[in-house]
Order: sequence, then C-alpha cells, then structure tokens
Amino acid sequence: MSDQPDTTSTVPDARSETNRSAVDRSAVDRRTVLRSAGVGGAGVAAAAALAACGGTTTPPATGGAASSTTSAAATTGSSTSTGSATSSGSASSSAAAPSGTPVKTADVPVGGGIIQGNDADTAFVVTQPTAGVFKAFSGKCTHQGCKVTKVVQGMIDCPCHQSQFDITTGAPTSASQAKSPLPAKTATVSGDSVYIA
Repeated sequence: MSDQPDTTSTVPDARSETNRSAVDRSAVDRRTVLRSAGVGGAGVAAAAALAACGGTTTPPATGGAASSTTSAAATTGSSTSTGSATSSGSASSSAAAPSGTPVKTADVPVGGGIIQGNDADTAFVVTQPTAGVFKAFSGKCTHQGCKVTKVVQGMIDCPCHQSQFDITTGAPTSASQAKSPLPAKTATVSGDSVYIA
C-alpha cells in the first residue's frame, strides 16, 4: 500500500470542464442560430409570397415612398381605398341631377300634362299618360308652327287649326291638319322632378 493519497478522484480535470462548457455553448449557439434562421426564413418566405400575390407590376413613380406603401398594404392584408374613392366619385356624379329643365312630377296630372315655355320655339309639353310614366314633346305644332296651348282628355291641342296630338306618342289624330307627330324630347325622372332635354 502506498502512503500517498489518491488525487484522481478529488481533483477535477480542467480539460474536461473546459470541453463541457464549450459543448454547452456550442449547443446553445447552434439552437439560437437554427431558431433565428427558421424565423428569418419564414419571414422571408412570407414576404416573398405576399409580394408575389399583391402589388403592382408597374414600377412606382417615386421610388421608395410607393414601394413602402405597397409593402405596408401587402403585409397588413388590407386594400387601398383608391377603388372605393373612385367608386364613390362615380356614385356622386351619377347622383347629380340630370341635364335639362326640371318640372315637378306632382305638377303633371296622370292622364294629362302641362305646357312650359313662352313661345312656340322654346315651349315643351310634359305628359303622364299613366301613373309614373312621363313623356315630353316639343310645344310647336307640326302643321304651321303655332304653340300648343292645352292638354285635355288625353290630347295635346293646338288652337290654330284644332290639330290634336296623343299624350303618349305625340302622334296627330287622323282628323288633324297636322300630319307629323310632335318631336319627342327626353324626360328623365330624378327625385321629385322630371328633367326635360
């Protein structure tokens, strides 16, 4: 037996501790690297997929600003309001009153009509043959150019030679000296008025 103590079990091996620490550090570093690569790779793949699905094919006019706008819209999944603004503009313009001279629909009796204008060249007739149906014609008789003056019993009357015209078609009756119908005008109903053009 030897009098010297056994040092192999009580003194730690410095090399094995150093190696263990290095192994632990490399494992952590490897995990960190793999996680970062996985997250970064997924982000790159997602950005590439979004870029492929959206955006414009036309290059932006102002470089960076347009690109960041497109990118922001793509990543949030929202659409821009340009289309709705355009739609809104269209709706606004279509909601505008039609062109022409307005006549209140309530002023035009069903089965009759009214005459507007001071002389034969500017006069027009608005009729409502049936409820909600409006017609319009020139107020100048096609016989000798007199101004028509009244609408009675479904007929537009000219006082000069007693010609009569149908309130639905503007056609003269067979007994009339006028042989041509009154020229039709456009009657467009909008709101509580009919616009004559």
